[in-house]
Amino acid sequence: MLIIDDILLFPIHSILWIFREIHNAALQELDTEAESITAELSELYMMLETGKLTEAEFDAREKELLDRLDELQDRDTYIKN
Repeated sequence: MLIIDDILLFPIHSILWIFREIHNAALQELDTEAESITAELSELYMMLETGKLTEAEFDAREKELLDRLDELQDRDTYIKN
């Protein structure tokens, strides 16, 4: 009986495995993108300190990056739930 159950449930287990892999790939992509944005923010702060950016340019680019980071965190929270 156990073998028959395994055979009958194999398609369902396979589909669930595929969905888990897609979910994990999405989480990994969000993490990678968040790390990229954090690196861009660090570079932006260095450019401000070295005088390569004006305060206005810095503020505009910082706001854009922080908005993207907030959006990613919202998506991450949604995906994890």
